[in-house]
Amino acid sequence: MSVANLKIGWIGAGRMGAQLITRLLDAGYDVTVYNRTASKVAHLAEKGAKVAARPVDLADRDLVFSMVSSSKDLEQVMLGEGGLLTGDASPRIIADSSTVSAEVSARIREAANSRGCDLLATPVSGNPKVIAAGKLTVAVSGPREVFESIEPVLNVFGRSVTYVGEGEVARLVKIAHNLMLGVVTQCLAEITVLVEKGGVSRADFLAFLNDSVMGSVFTQYKSPAFVNLDFSPTFTMELLQKDFDLGLEAAYALKSPMPIASATRQIVAQAAGAGVGIEEDFATLLLEVARGAGLELKPENVSVDDGLTPVLS
Repeated sequence: MSVANLKIGWIGAGRMGAQLITRLLDAGYDVTVYNRTASKVAHLAEKGAKVAARPVDLADRDLVFSMVSSSKDLEQVMLGEGGLLTGDASPRIIADSSTVSAEVSARIREAANSRGCDLLATPVSGNPKVIAAGKLTVAVSGPREVFESIEPVLNVFGRSVTYVGEGEVARLVKIAHNLMLGVVTQCLAEITVLVEKGGVSRADFLAFLNDSVMGSVFTQYKSPAFVNLDFSPTFTMELLQKDFDLGLEAAYALKSPMPIASATRQIVAQAAGAGVGIEEDFATLLLEVARGAGLELKPENVSVDDGLTPVLS
């Protein structure tokens, strides 16, 4: 069957999933969607998506993507009541883009393979704004020939797709990515508070940093939140804590010391335990650092280029 004629299913239409589904619809793919809260996919139905009542109703699809919040959620939508892998039929390929442990991924793979279904781990790097800018990246592991058969579909998602190996190794790649996400954000928060306490505005400091060799796509992207204290959620503290736990569990299993990540995990857990960033972005780490320094931050209310939003001339 031609890739262009694939019938695609999708489980989990949250902020990220909904945008990726939209890209598939815009590319002309036939997509059927399941989401736990059905009302949240009405806008996708208006764009041409079909809506399924249960994950198992997607079993007749050629390719089913899943993107859910946790290992427990993935097991539920795959193996729980009405799960994708509980009916008489199974899709040909499952591509799971959730951030979950390698152990859970392996269990789902075993269950899928026992039913003649291939599984690819396809975690992504980005958020809705990154998707809109066409800059999402994907890491893939599993059978290489299966990856190559759906690579054109994955290319619809964004800028690049990287095959990283067999089995569950893409899970470790994504978890390592998110460990760096947390560590870098904590470090950025600490130095930003330091210079502000010394009399430099956050906007001026970050403008300098982003234009220096130490600047990055990520530091520029987070700059508006740090400068204007707009913490509209792209990734919550609770999800970051979950990924730190997964990362440190992997480090323990592989006997790979991670002292900086361990220290950052404690800071993230403390913030999450205090209710910080529950409904806001994890960049609220900045507020925790400022509180510890006895500094009350205020929005600077200046225009800051995030490197993603098109600049209108």
